[in-house]
Amino acid sequence: MEELHLEVSMIERYGEVLTKKEYITDPAIARDNEIKQCILTLLTPEKSALLVGKPGIGKTAIVEGLAYRIQKDMVPNALKGWEIIKINITSLLGSVNTDGQTENRIDLLVKELNQREKTILFIDETHVLVNKNTEQNGGVDFANMLKAGLDRGAIKMIGATTTEEYETYILRDRAFLRRFQKIDVLETDKPTTVKILMGTIPKLEKQIGVTLDYSDFVKERIMKFIVEMTDEYKRVYEVASRYPDICLTILSNAFTYALFENESTVKMKHIYKAICNAKNIYEDVKKKEIERFKIEFKDLITEENVNLEERG
Repeated sequence: MEELHLEVSMIERYGEVLTKKEYITDPAIARDNEIKQCILTLLTPEKSALLVGKPGIGKTAIVEGLAYRIQKDMVPNALKGWEIIKINITSLLGSVNTDGQTENRIDLLVKELNQREKTILFIDETHVLVNKNTEQNGGVDFANMLKAGLDRGAIKMIGATTTEEYETYILRDRAFLRRFQKIDVLETDKPTTVKILMGTIPKLEKQIGVTLDYSDFVKERIMKFIVEMTDEYKRVYEVASRYPDICLTILSNAFTYALFENESTVKMKHIYKAICNAKNIYEDVKKKEIERFKIEFKDLITEENVNLEERG
Protein backbone atom coordinates (compact mmCIF):
# COMPACT_ATOMS: atom_id res chain seq x y z
CA MET A 1 0.00 0.00 0.00
CA GLU A 2 1.20 3.50 -0.83
CA GLU A 3 1.11 5.82 2.18
CA LEU A 4 0.35 9.45 1.42
CA HIS A 5 -0.79 12.14 3.77
CA LEU A 6 -1.37 14.92 1.26
CA GLU A 7 -4.17 15.29 -1.24
CA VAL A 8 -2.89 13.52 -4.31
CA SER A 9 -4.05 14.04 -7.87
CA MET A 10 -4.30 10.75 -9.73
CA ILE A 11 -4.33 12.70 -12.99
CA GLU A 12 -1.10 14.57 -12.22
CA ARG A 13 0.60 11.44 -10.94
CA TYR A 14 -0.52 8.87 -13.52
CA GLY A 15 -1.97 10.86 -16.41
CA GLU A 16 -0.68 12.60 -19.51
CA VAL A 17 -2.63 15.61 -20.77
CA LEU A 18 -2.66 15.08 -24.54
CA THR A 19 -4.20 18.49 -25.20
CA LYS A 20 -1.08 20.12 -23.69
CA LYS A 21 1.45 18.16 -25.77
CA GLU A 22 3.51 19.89 -28.43
CA TYR A 23 2.51 18.55 -31.83
CA ILE A 24 4.93 19.35 -34.66
CA THR A 25 2.52 18.01 -37.27
CA ASP A 26 -0.98 16.57 -37.26
CA PRO A 27 -0.52 13.18 -35.53
CA ALA A 28 -3.59 11.72 -37.26
CA ILE A 29 -3.05 12.32 -40.96
CA ALA A 30 -5.87 10.93 -43.14
CA ARG A 31 -7.98 9.92 -40.13
CA ASP A 32 -10.57 12.70 -40.34
CA ASN A 33 -13.48 10.26 -40.59
CA GLU A 34 -12.53 8.39 -37.40
CA ILE A 35 -11.97 11.68 -35.55
CA LYS A 36 -15.36 12.94 -36.73
CA GLN A 37 -16.99 9.75 -35.39
CA CYS A 38 -15.21 10.28 -32.05
CA ILE A 39 -16.48 13.85 -31.84
CA LEU A 40 -20.06 12.90 -32.70
CA THR A 41 -19.98 10.15 -30.05
CA LEU A 42 -18.56 12.45 -27.37
CA LEU A 43 -21.31 14.98 -28.11
CA THR A 44 -23.94 12.28 -27.55
CA PRO A 45 -25.25 12.16 -23.96
CA GLU A 46 -24.20 9.08 -21.95
CA LYS A 47 -22.02 7.74 -24.76
CA SER A 48 -18.25 7.28 -24.96
CA ALA A 49 -16.11 6.23 -27.91
CA LEU A 50 -14.33 2.89 -28.32
CA LEU A 51 -11.69 2.58 -31.05
CA VAL A 52 -11.34 -1.02 -32.22
CA GLY A 53 -8.77 -2.29 -34.68
CA LYS A 54 -5.64 -4.38 -35.22
CA PRO A 55 -2.40 -3.49 -33.43
CA GLY A 56 -0.11 -0.93 -35.04
CA ILE A 57 -2.67 0.91 -37.15
CA GLY A 58 -2.73 4.19 -35.21
CA LYS A 59 -5.59 4.11 -32.70
CA THR A 60 -3.66 6.26 -30.21
CA ALA A 61 -2.71 8.63 -33.04
CA ILE A 62 -6.44 9.25 -33.66
CA VAL A 63 -6.90 10.38 -30.05
CA GLU A 64 -3.81 12.58 -30.33
CA GLY A 65 -5.28 13.93 -33.56
CA LEU A 66 -8.42 14.94 -31.68
CA ALA A 67 -6.26 16.59 -28.99
CA TYR A 68 -4.39 18.45 -31.74
CA ARG A 69 -7.67 19.69 -33.22
CA ILE A 70 -8.89 20.84 -29.79
CA GLN A 71 -5.62 22.79 -29.42
CA LYS A 72 -6.18 24.43 -32.80
CA ASP A 73 -9.91 25.15 -32.17
CA MET A 74 -10.74 22.85 -35.08
CA VAL A 75 -13.66 21.22 -33.25
CA PRO A 76 -17.31 22.16 -32.65
CA ASN A 77 -17.85 24.84 -30.00
CA ALA A 78 -19.18 22.22 -27.58
CA LEU A 79 -15.71 20.61 -27.40
CA LYS A 80 -13.56 23.74 -27.37
CA GLY A 81 -11.48 24.05 -24.22
CA TRP A 82 -11.81 20.37 -23.28
CA GLU A 83 -8.86 18.34 -22.01
CA ILE A 84 -7.96 14.80 -23.04
CA ILE A 85 -6.09 12.88 -20.34
CA LYS A 86 -4.38 9.59 -21.12
CA ILE A 87 -4.27 7.15 -18.21
CA ASN A 88 -2.49 3.80 -18.04
CA ILE A 89 -5.12 1.83 -16.16
CA THR A 90 -2.65 -0.77 -14.85
CA SER A 91 -0.76 2.02 -13.03
CA LEU A 92 -3.90 2.52 -10.92
CA LEU A 93 -3.69 -0.91 -9.31
CA GLY A 94 -3.49 -0.83 -5.52
CA SER A 95 -4.54 1.76 -2.99
CA VAL A 96 -3.30 4.86 -1.24
CA ASN A 97 -3.50 5.98 2.38
CA THR A 98 -4.59 9.59 2.69
CA ASP A 99 -4.90 10.94 6.22
CA GLY A 100 -5.50 7.48 7.68
CA GLN A 101 -8.09 6.42 5.10
CA THR A 102 -7.40 3.72 2.54
CA GLU A 103 -8.85 4.21 -0.95
CA ASN A 104 -8.40 2.53 -4.31
CA ARG A 105 -6.53 4.66 -6.82
CA ILE A 106 -9.27 4.09 -9.38
CA ASP A 107 -11.86 5.38 -6.87
CA LEU A 108 -9.75 8.47 -6.32
CA LEU A 109 -9.49 8.96 -10.08
CA VAL A 110 -13.27 8.72 -10.52
CA LYS A 111 -13.84 11.22 -7.68
CA GLU A 112 -11.31 13.59 -9.21
CA LEU A 113 -12.90 13.33 -12.65
CA ASN A 114 -16.34 14.04 -11.15
CA GLN A 115 -14.99 17.33 -9.78
CA ARG A 116 -13.59 18.41 -13.16
CA GLU A 117 -15.33 19.86 -16.17
CA LYS A 118 -14.62 19.44 -19.86
CA THR A 119 -12.46 16.35 -19.33
CA ILE A 120 -12.15 13.28 -21.56
CA LEU A 121 -10.38 10.19 -20.22
CA PHE A 122 -8.39 8.14 -22.75
CA ILE A 123 -7.73 4.55 -21.71
CA ASP A 124 -5.71 2.34 -24.04
CA GLU A 125 -6.11 -1.43 -23.67
CA THR A 126 -9.70 -0.88 -22.53
CA HIS A 127 -10.28 -4.62 -22.31
CA VAL A 128 -8.38 -4.55 -18.98
CA LEU A 129 -11.41 -2.75 -17.51
CA VAL A 130 -13.60 -5.79 -17.94
CA ASN A 131 -11.07 -8.63 -17.80
CA LYS A 132 -11.42 -9.77 -14.19
CA ASN A 133 -9.72 -13.13 -14.69
CA THR A 134 -6.10 -12.09 -15.09
CA GLU A 135 -3.38 -10.76 -12.84
CA GLN A 136 -3.28 -7.72 -15.10
CA ASN A 137 -5.91 -5.95 -13.01
CA GLY A 138 -5.52 -7.86 -9.75
CA GLY A 139 -9.19 -8.85 -9.77
CA VAL A 140 -10.31 -5.22 -9.42
CA ASP A 141 -13.60 -4.51 -11.17
CA PHE A 142 -12.63 -1.29 -12.90
CA ALA A 143 -15.70 -1.42 -15.12
CA ASN A 144 -18.17 -1.17 -12.24
CA MET A 145 -16.20 1.66 -10.68
CA LEU A 146 -16.50 3.69 -13.87
CA LYS A 147 -20.08 2.76 -14.80
CA ALA A 148 -21.79 5.31 -12.54
CA GLY A 149 -19.76 8.19 -13.90
CA LEU A 150 -20.26 7.06 -17.48
CA ASP A 151 -24.03 6.76 -16.91
CA ARG A 152 -24.30 10.33 -15.62
CA GLY A 153 -22.12 11.65 -18.41
CA ALA A 154 -19.78 13.09 -15.77
CA ILE A 155 -16.95 11.06 -17.28
CA LYS A 156 -16.43 11.17 -21.03
CA MET A 157 -14.10 8.51 -22.25
CA ILE A 158 -12.30 7.28 -25.34
CA GLY A 159 -11.16 3.67 -25.17
CA ALA A 160 -8.95 1.72 -27.53
CA THR A 161 -8.53 -2.02 -27.90
CA THR A 162 -7.66 -4.63 -30.50
CA THR A 163 -10.30 -6.52 -32.43
CA GLU A 164 -9.36 -9.78 -30.71
CA GLU A 165 -9.54 -8.30 -27.21
CA TYR A 166 -12.85 -6.60 -28.03
CA GLU A 167 -14.38 -9.91 -29.08
CA THR A 168 -12.83 -11.90 -26.21
CA TYR A 169 -13.55 -9.57 -23.29
CA ILE A 170 -15.63 -6.49 -24.00
CA LEU A 171 -18.47 -8.16 -25.92
CA ARG A 172 -19.16 -10.28 -22.83
CA ASP A 173 -19.94 -7.26 -20.63
CA ARG A 174 -23.13 -5.91 -22.17
CA ALA A 175 -23.69 -3.37 -19.41
CA PHE A 176 -20.28 -1.85 -20.02
CA LEU A 177 -20.56 -2.15 -23.80
CA ARG A 178 -23.80 -0.19 -24.14
CA ARG A 179 -22.07 2.92 -22.79
CA PHE A 180 -19.76 2.93 -25.81
CA GLN A 181 -20.06 3.57 -29.50
CA LYS A 182 -17.73 1.23 -31.36
CA ILE A 183 -15.59 2.97 -33.99
CA ASP A 184 -13.84 0.57 -36.36
CA VAL A 185 -10.29 1.62 -37.24
CA LEU A 186 -9.06 -0.05 -40.40
CA GLU A 187 -5.50 -0.43 -41.63
CA THR A 188 -4.61 2.38 -44.02
CA ASP A 189 -4.19 1.63 -47.72
CA LYS A 190 -0.92 2.20 -49.61
CA PRO A 191 -1.57 5.77 -50.90
CA THR A 192 -2.76 6.87 -47.44
CA THR A 193 0.29 5.30 -45.78
CA VAL A 194 2.55 7.22 -48.17
CA LYS A 195 0.72 10.39 -47.19
CA ILE A 196 1.21 9.58 -43.49
CA LEU A 197 4.95 9.00 -44.00
CA MET A 198 5.32 12.27 -45.92
CA GLY A 199 3.47 14.13 -43.18
CA THR A 200 5.59 12.53 -40.45
CA ILE A 201 8.96 13.62 -41.91
CA PRO A 202 8.90 17.10 -40.25
CA LYS A 203 8.15 15.47 -36.88
CA LEU A 204 11.10 13.07 -37.21
CA GLU A 205 13.37 15.91 -38.33
CA LYS A 206 12.47 17.93 -35.23
CA GLN A 207 12.62 15.01 -32.81
CA ILE A 208 15.82 13.37 -34.05
CA GLY A 209 17.65 16.48 -35.20
CA VAL A 210 18.57 15.48 -38.76
CA THR A 211 16.83 16.34 -42.02
CA LEU A 212 15.75 14.42 -45.11
CA ASP A 213 17.10 16.91 -47.60
CA TYR A 214 15.57 15.74 -50.88
CA SER A 215 12.92 17.22 -53.13
CA ASP A 216 9.32 16.24 -52.40
CA PHE A 217 9.38 14.14 -55.57
CA VAL A 218 12.35 12.08 -54.33
CA LYS A 219 10.90 11.85 -50.81
CA GLU A 220 7.69 10.44 -52.24
CA ARG A 221 9.68 7.89 -54.28
CA ILE A 222 11.38 6.73 -51.09
CA MET A 223 8.12 6.57 -49.12
CA LYS A 224 6.40 4.59 -51.87
CA PHE A 225 9.27 2.11 -51.88
CA ILE A 226 9.04 1.61 -48.10
CA VAL A 227 5.28 1.08 -48.34
CA GLU A 228 5.55 -1.36 -51.24
CA MET A 229 8.29 -3.43 -49.57
CA THR A 230 6.11 -3.91 -46.48
CA ASP A 231 2.76 -4.74 -48.02
CA GLU A 232 0.51 -7.37 -46.48
CA TYR A 233 1.91 -10.43 -48.25
CA LYS A 234 5.55 -9.66 -47.43
CA ARG A 235 5.17 -9.38 -43.64
CA VAL A 236 6.02 -11.79 -40.88
CA TYR A 237 2.91 -11.82 -38.70
CA GLU A 238 3.72 -9.81 -35.58
CA VAL A 239 2.08 -7.07 -33.54
CA ALA A 240 4.00 -4.31 -35.33
CA SER A 241 3.36 -5.69 -38.83
CA ARG A 242 0.71 -3.18 -39.89
CA TYR A 243 0.47 0.02 -41.89
CA PRO A 244 1.57 2.59 -40.90
CA ASP A 245 3.72 1.35 -37.95
CA ILE A 246 5.87 -1.07 -39.93
CA CYS A 247 6.78 1.73 -42.39
CA LEU A 248 7.29 4.37 -39.71
CA THR A 249 9.80 2.09 -38.00
CA ILE A 250 11.94 1.79 -41.15
CA LEU A 251 11.76 5.53 -41.79
CA SER A 252 12.69 6.49 -38.22
CA ASN A 253 15.56 3.95 -38.29
CA ALA A 254 17.04 5.72 -41.33
CA PHE A 255 17.03 8.97 -39.34
CA THR A 256 18.64 7.17 -36.40
CA TYR A 257 21.46 5.80 -38.58
CA ALA A 258 22.24 9.34 -39.73
CA LEU A 259 22.29 10.56 -36.13
CA PHE A 260 24.55 7.65 -35.12
CA GLU A 261 27.04 8.62 -37.83
CA ASN A 262 26.99 12.29 -36.75
CA GLU A 263 25.46 13.31 -40.08
CA SER A 264 23.12 16.28 -40.34
CA THR A 265 21.10 14.83 -43.22
CA VAL A 266 19.62 11.45 -44.06
CA LYS A 267 21.20 10.05 -47.20
CA MET A 268 20.58 6.99 -49.35
CA LYS A 269 23.15 4.98 -47.35
CA HIS A 270 21.05 5.46 -44.20
CA ILE A 271 17.84 4.48 -45.97
CA TYR A 272 19.67 1.47 -47.44
CA LYS A 273 20.82 0.37 -43.97
CA ALA A 274 17.31 0.77 -42.57
CA ILE A 275 15.92 -1.40 -45.37
CA CYS A 276 18.64 -4.04 -44.99
CA ASN A 277 17.93 -4.27 -41.26
CA ALA A 278 14.15 -4.07 -41.50
CA LYS A 279 12.24 -6.39 -39.19
CA ASN A 280 8.87 -8.08 -39.70
CA ILE A 281 9.30 -8.88 -43.40
CA TYR A 282 10.38 -12.26 -44.75
CA GLU A 283 14.13 -12.63 -45.37
CA ASP A 284 13.72 -13.89 -48.93
CA VAL A 285 11.42 -10.96 -49.68
CA LYS A 286 13.91 -8.53 -48.13
CA LYS A 287 16.71 -9.80 -50.39
CA LYS A 288 14.54 -9.12 -53.44
CA GLU A 289 13.58 -5.67 -52.14
CA ILE A 290 17.24 -4.78 -51.52
CA GLU A 291 18.02 -5.61 -55.15
CA ARG A 292 15.00 -3.60 -56.28
CA PHE A 293 16.20 -0.66 -54.17
CA LYS A 294 19.57 -0.73 -55.95
CA ILE A 295 17.84 -0.49 -59.32
CA GLU A 296 15.11 1.97 -58.28
CA PHE A 297 17.55 4.46 -56.76
CA LYS A 298 20.62 3.80 -58.92
CA ASP A 299 20.88 7.49 -59.83
CA LEU A 300 21.07 8.68 -56.23
CA ILE A 301 23.22 5.74 -55.07
CA THR A 302 25.76 6.56 -57.79
CA GLU A 303 25.61 10.29 -57.12
CA GLU A 304 26.18 9.82 -53.39
CA ASN A 305 28.76 7.05 -53.84
CA VAL A 306 26.93 4.70 -51.46
CA ASN A 307 28.83 1.64 -50.24
CA LEU A 308 26.31 -1.14 -50.82
CA GLU A 309 28.41 -3.66 -48.91
CA GLU A 310 27.93 -1.73 -45.65
CA ARG A 311 24.67 -2.65 -44.00
CA GLY A 312 25.24 -1.27 -40.51
